[in-house]
Formats: sequence, C-alpha cells, structure tokens
Amino acid sequence: MGRQGTSDRAVLVDEVDGYRFKPHEMPILPGSPANPDHPPARRAAYLVIGIFLGLLGGGQNGFLLANSSALQAEFAITPVEVGWLTVAFYSTYATMSMLLFRVRQEFGIQPFVRWAMAGLVAANFVQMVGPGYYPELAARAVAGISASGLSALSVYYLMQGLPPRLRVGGLIISLGLVQTAFPLTRAISPLLTIDGDITHVFEFQFALSLIGFGLVYLLRLPPGLRTNTFEKLDILSILLFIVGVSALCAFLVQGRIQWWDTPWLGYALVTAIFGLGGCFLIEANRKSPMLDLRWLSSKAILSLVVIGATVRILVAEQGFGASGMFGALGYGNEQLTDYFWVLTGATFGGMALSVIRLDPMDLTRPVLVAIFVICLAAFADTHTGVMTPPRDLYMTQAAIAFAAVFAIGPILMEGMLRALAAGQSYVIGFIAVFSLSQSVGGLAGISLLSAFHTIRLKTHLIDAGNTLTLSNLPLAQALSDAAQRVAPVQSDPVLRQQAAASRISQEVGREAAVLAFNDVFFLIGSLSAVTFIAIFIPWLVNKIRGRNPLARELAFLEAMLARTSK
Repeated sequence: MGRQGTSDRAVLVDEVDGYRFKPHEMPILPGSPANPDHPPARRAAYLVIGIFLGLLGGGQNGFLLANSSALQAEFAITPVEVGWLTVAFYSTYATMSMLLFRVRQEFGIQPFVRWAMAGLVAANFVQMVGPGYYPELAARAVAGISASGLSALSVYYLMQGLPPRLRVGGLIISLGLVQTAFPLTRAISPLLTIDGDITHVFEFQFALSLIGFGLVYLLRLPPGLRTNTFEKLDILSILLFIVGVSALCAFLVQGRIQWWDTPWLGYALVTAIFGLGGCFLIEANRKSPMLDLRWLSSKAILSLVVIGATVRILVAEQGFGASGMFGALGYGNEQLTDYFWVLTGATFGGMALSVIRLDPMDLTRPVLVAIFVICLAAFADTHTGVMTPPRDLYMTQAAIAFAAVFAIGPILMEGMLRALAAGQSYVIGFIAVFSLSQSVGGLAGISLLSAFHTIRLKTHLIDAGNTLTLSNLPLAQALSDAAQRVAPVQSDPVLRQQAAASRISQEVGREAAVLAFNDVFFLIGSLSAVTFIAIFIPWLVNKIRGRNPLARELAFLEAMLARTSK
C-alpha cells in the first residue's frame, strides 16, 4: 500500500486527561501535534520554550564555529581535523530532516522529543567531559541529529504559542532563530572564554541542554497523528542519502582547507554522486517514494531550491568575507563583540519584520528586497582598507544579516504551501531538499568565496612583488622608517634591516588580503545583481499580466486556516 493510502491506519490519542480535541484542533499533518485552544499563560509558555529551543539548536553549530581556534588548541589538532568536526555536524544535520519526519509519524511526538533531547544532552556531556578528539567527533555528529530535531520542536512549540492566523509564521521564526544563534554565540563566546578555557563553553552548552530537557518535560506538546510509514527500502534509500551528503560535505569543507587538487577529494565527489544518485534511482522507481522526484524536479520547486541555495551563497559574504577580513587584520572575537551584537539585533529584526510583513499573496517581493539590500551592501564594502575598523561595517553587515532572514522565510513558506497543496506526502520531500540546499548552499558559498579569495590574494601579492624593488622610493622610505622603529630593540644593522623587511612584508600581505576581500565583496555584489534580475523579470511579468502563480496554493491555505480557526 502506498503512503497516500495510510490514513486508514492512522492513530491519534484524541483525549488527554478527560479533554477531547475538537475537529479544528486536530493535527494538520501526521507527525505533528494537535493544536488545542490554550489559555493565554500556557500559550505564552509554549512561545518562550519555542524561542529557547530555536536558539539552542542553532547554538550547537554556532559555538563550534565561534570557537574553532580555541578548540584546535584544546585538542592540539590541525585545521584539517577541525574541518572534520564541521563535516561530522553537517553530515547529520543536513540529512536527518527526512528520517526524523518519518520517526515522528511512526512513533509519535513524545518519543521523538525524548530521543532528540536525550541525544543533545549526551552530546554536550561528552563535549564537557572532554575525553579527546574522536569522542568529540562523534558528539558533533550526534549534535547535528539533535539540532535537526530541535528545529522541528521549535516550530511545533512556536505554533502552539501563536494565534491560529499567525501559526504559519512559526516556520519563519524558527528558521530566523537558528540564524540569530550564529552571531549571538560569537558575541557571548568571549565572556565564556575570558580565561582562555574553552571548557566553560562546553559547560554552558551542557547547562542549556539540561534546561531545554527540563522545559519540554514540564510543558509537553499535545499528542499527534501517528501513521505507519516506514518501508524496507527506506533504510537503503536513507543510508545512500546520508553517504552521498556526507561525502559532499567532506568535499566542500576539506577542499577549502586542503585545496581542490588533493587527490582523495575526487573520490569523495564520486562517492557523493553515486550515493545521491543511488538514492534518487531508488526513489524514482518506488510506488510510494519519500522523495517524489517528478514533483521536486518541477520548475517551481527547482527554482525555489536554487534561489534558497543562492541566497545562502550570497550571505556567505558575512560569514567568510567580513569576518575573514577582520581576522586577517588581527581582530579576534574579543574585539568584535559589539559587531556581533549588532548582527544579532539585525538578524532578529529581519526575522520579526519577515513575520509581520508576511504576505502570502506576494512572497517574491521580500526576496527581491533582500537580494537588492545584499547587492548594495556588498558593493559598499568594496571600499574597505587595512585601516577600516569594524564599526565602519556595522551598517552594511547589519543590512546583510537582516536580508538573510528576510529572504529565506518567504522562500520556505512558498515551498511549504506548494507541498501542502500537492499532498501531505510531498512535505517530507520538500523539507529534505530545502534543508539540504541550505546546509550545502552555505558550505558551497564559503568554499566558493574562499577559493576566489585565495586566487585573488595570489594575484595581488604578485602585483605587489613586482613593485618591491630598491628603486621604489616609497618602499625605500618605508624600509628606513621600519628600521628606525626596530632600532631600540635591535642593534645589529643586518638583523635590523631583516626585521624591517619582514614588517614591510607583513603589511604588504595584509594589504593584499584586504584587496582580495574587496574582490570577494564585488563578486557577491555582482552575483546579487544577476540574481535580482533573474527573479525580478518573471515577477514583473506576472504582475503585468495580473497572474498569481500561487493562486491554487493560496486557496488551499485559506481553507486550512478556516478549519483551524473555528
């Protein structure tokens, strides 16, 4: 029997403590909780817990990225080994949405909550105990699974806390909270590592996971609809999907660190192709696939996935571009605390405004606005120099942080509308592909910009080297000045000249690095402009013709909201 025909086997605990759920309070989908009419105090508690879980899930990777240098020192490991920690997290985080959706449908909400929270506590406990690099590697993989589950839990708790007409905004808020966690963890990490001990970060994460564990037990989600979903082929399909995505993550992360001509990276890419190809081959020939490739490969869904991945690549200007430039200029997390607080506020503001201004009648407009903002901010950043302080980039980087969340929410909303209108069985496919596009898009964006920066850095260093001759009067004067500054601590004239030359070489290297980052900003601005045009033209044509490409989906949304608000 296909998955579309499993409704006759669905099971719902429709009465809890003597309360029988009304028809409009029933779950929207199998695997999601019921939506009873909560009193105001309980609704507020659900909302607070949902916000906490969203930040907790995003913080799992945020703390790793914010403290990668301290982590490297703690375990005495190489950048390559730090990269494997990132691979371990993303390999599970990017792939688990498909499996966890099935787990919720098969076993129910409460077992899913227990497993997700117990896994998170266990992963953070292993981190805190600190037994070594390889247990940390395993803990990062488990944290990726738990973080994926926390994203779903955050959505469900937020939906319980929001009024019926705003419940769809729970998806956007959850996604925005995950994005907010990245600058937030960078802002608070210096407070936790003030004495240089990263174990305080691990202890803080463990404490947060215990709080989250307690909160979800104090206030449980309502029961949900259960249905028999797993089939034998699911195991093979999911395993191939995990292998393919893991190999792709390894290719993108380690390619940036070890460079792209490393021989084994080719095998990783081939493994990714065979893994994902095998998964898609199975799904394409099943009577009841988890991933309906015909629907997923339609023009509307493909364009959404591509736009979502492109936005993730564009906002990598912030994670790699601005942050990388400040790192090249010698700024650490301690000097950038105010900068990251600004980004945190801007990200939260983008999330809030995205929900407030959400207009299902035109979900493309905010995407266009966001991409236009990224374009302007990226071009504005091309004028940075070695003397540029972080405060000079507050406005442009805050604009990019704002735009990142402002754009992704409507993209996700359009995809969910199309999936729900097509049928419940299509939701899991869209969630899996969208999650994959966001994770892989982010990694691909950083890898692309890193490779481009490396090439441009070499070009600028070569150009600078061609001018570093003794006949260059400014250079001769700079060497003389540097030698005079070194004179009080170095009496030997030969060593003094060498020290002066080394200092000049470092200054030239910083100048070349900043110029290369300016090239990165220009590339992002150019890609944003092209993306804006590619989206704007079809949107304008539809406006002129008075056509709404989401007309059928919007009618479905109205009917769904009418049922849930009775």
